[in-house]
Amino acid sequence: MSDWQRSWPAPAKINLFLHIVGRRPDGYHLLQTVFRFLDFGDELRFAPRDDGAIVLATPLPGVPPETDLTVRAAHALRTRAGITAGVTISLNKRLPLGGGLGGGSSDAATTLIALNRLWRCGLTTGELQALGLALGADVAVFVHGRSCFAEGIGERFTDIALPPAWYLVTTPDAAVPTAEIFRAPDLRRDTLVIAPGQWQPGQGGNDLEAVACRLYPEIRRHLNWLRARGPARMSGSGACCFAEFGREEEARAALAALPATMRGFVARGVDFHPLFTPPHETS
Repeated sequence: MSDWQRSWPAPAKINLFLHIVGRRPDGYHLLQTVFRFLDFGDELRFAPRDDGAIVLATPLPGVPPETDLTVRAAHALRTRAGITAGVTISLNKRLPLGGGLGGGSSDAATTLIALNRLWRCGLTTGELQALGLALGADVAVFVHGRSCFAEGIGERFTDIALPPAWYLVTTPDAAVPTAEIFRAPDLRRDTLVIAPGQWQPGQGGNDLEAVACRLYPEIRRHLNWLRARGPARMSGSGACCFAEFGREEEARAALAALPATMRGFVARGVDFHPLFTPPHETS
């Protein structure tokens, strides 16, 4: 099977903690977080075009194709590489919009990685990461491709190894606009900074949770249900929530106990993106 015929994975991420530690003069929030990938996510396929167009064959409801991150990523890569190639992008969307699992960012990163190879652009992982950062801070971590402690606006990474774990991820019926959470006046923005080497699994919380739960009570309902069974957090700016388990059987038992009014899935935490390429190599 050629690379043009294959399916390209775009995994979910969760934030094991997320603290807001300040704000830059330009309004961007400074954060600290730990990103972990899951063995669950979207899938993309790419087909070459002779007319030079970049076409999304599977537009998402309410998202104009020209603003979709996958289309923007393809245009950014083509401009950076100085080529005129066209492509049709097909997306099998499994991750919820506005869920805090990084779905759109992951799709954009996979588009950069895949088309860099398919179009033979020859950009390094570092160069792709810079392109991703211009599209959105979370895009960069998916290109980076490793579990890491992130700082700044989410672009400075310290790689870490995390213990094996399985997660029950619940998907509240809410699409949370990230900007809405970050501009809330009651958002905490002064959590104390910690050094990457001082963080331990289980430490910290999500500073965005309080605002998200106030605006979207369904998130609070999911967190309350999960916390009756152990530590749980919201991922990113929401709405998805997760609980961590040491064994797959425990996570699946919790999934089986979900009320009929809740949805979720079980996934294993992984330390490397399935398309991970060492930084000194081209993607």
